[in-house]
Amino acid sequence: MAFALVMLVGAPFVVAQAPAEASMGLVSKIFYFHVPAAMLTLSSSFVCGLASLAYLARRRPGADHVALAAAELVVVFGLVVLVTGPLWARKAWGVWWVWEARLVMTLVMWMIFVAYLMLRRFGGPGAEVLAAAVGLFGMAVSPFVYWSVNLWRTMHPTTSVLPSLPSSMALPLWYCVAAFVCLYVGLLLTRVRVARGQAALERAYLALED
Repeated sequence: MAFALVMLVGAPFVVAQAPAEASMGLVSKIFYFHVPAAMLTLSSSFVCGLASLAYLARRRPGADHVALAAAELVVVFGLVVLVTGPLWARKAWGVWWVWEARLVMTLVMWMIFVAYLMLRRFGGPGAEVLAAAVGLFGMAVSPFVYWSVNLWRTMHPTTSVLPSLPSSMALPLWYCVAAFVCLYVGLLLTRVRVARGQAALERAYLALED
């Protein structure tokens, strides 16, 4: 976690060295934070979905803890995407929001994982199983978020843009991606440990009641 924080502190200095896009100027630097957050939002949806599948198959608490932690991080990083996206869009497209495929599907996927967390919070006993099914559904939606710009005509650039970036933009981007990945791993492991501790306390509480 400390390493991730050091990298994130250095990220603005790395991004400052990257060239600004001609028409958007300084606002184009949002790209270096928006894109890594979007990558981790989609990746975390797969972590949640696969952990949910493992939980449904084996009913192991550890898999459920990972699924819960990953779902929370989908919501956190997804919120970063949904905030930075309109800030970027206002300058690039002249509007805060457009009802195009990727934006709508990103919002829908984010709301699915919000529903997952609400179900875990208010669903009562046995909500873990139903939430796992919601996690699987969220994972199934995420590939369509990624491929939507290739399948339909949207205002977003296609997936071929990142591989074609010049090195002056690609290196700062991948630095930010690495920083976000380190932060994600640290947060995920920390949240899993918290969930494990909460489960142990609940078992101890139930044992005292008996």
